Amino acid sequence: MNLNMDAPPKMSVKNLNFFYAEAKALTEVSLEFKPNQVTALIGPSGCGKSTLLRCLNRMNDLIPYSRAEGQVLLDGENIYDPEVDVVSLRRRVGMVFQKPNPFPKTIFENVAYGLRVNGVKDRALIEQKVEETLKNAALWEEVKERLHDSALGLSGGQQQRLCIARALAVEPEVVLMDEPASALDPIATQKIEELINQLKEAYTIIIVTHNMQQAARVSDITAFFYLGKLIEVGVTDSIFTRPKLKQTEDYITGRFG
Repeated sequence: MNLNMDAPPKMSVKNLNFFYAEAKALTEVSLEFKPNQVTALIGPSGCGKSTLLRCLNRMNDLIPYSRAEGQVLLDGENIYDPEVDVVSLRRRVGMVFQKPNPFPKTIFENVAYGLRVNGVKDRALIEQKVEETLKNAALWEEVKERLHDSALGLSGGQQQRLCIARALAVEPEVVLMDEPASALDPIATQKIEELINQLKEAYTIIIVTHNMQQAARVSDITAFFYLGKLIEVGVTDSIFTRPKLKQTEDYITGRFG
């Protein structure tokens, strides 16, 4: 595994605190995400990892009385600056959710949706992008004969790859994944993991997972969270074989969590 640790970060979080009303969900988190690497966020339920993920494309803005303090930088610019266009930000930082959530439209229209929203009207270009994106999501061969069937007729694993294709269609730079395989069977999970390995050649990927084996398999960097704090971060192999802190070791070996 060739990690370019000297590359400037694609995204970074600096002294981030996050509150749901008066409840503090993240405390002084600082973390960098390098290009073309997969970073796994691990930790027990309620430790803040999904909250952090949603801070990276301001999905938490949708929650009343929530607020962030500190900085989240994308290519060195703070995404929480007042002049930042959130729609444009979410185009650059795409998100795949825990449960597959295809729109009740055709397979083709699910992928074309983001292109149309962004003003693409050229039918030939849309068709080309849909095919390209479905290939990137390792789904084209399975669906090319039924592009105009409902996406809801796909299996769970196919629906999740369709949702990944939908996120990729608008050409994001960063892809956030919130437990993308937790609702899937082992074979579908393996396909998603293989896909993540391919996608990191073109994207910066940040994944939240409860599955230690999955974190070990797919990520280059692992960050361990507990009670809203970043406890330890490092190269995945080191975190899993030689963690520096006993707390990390206890979580990874299943002594708590």
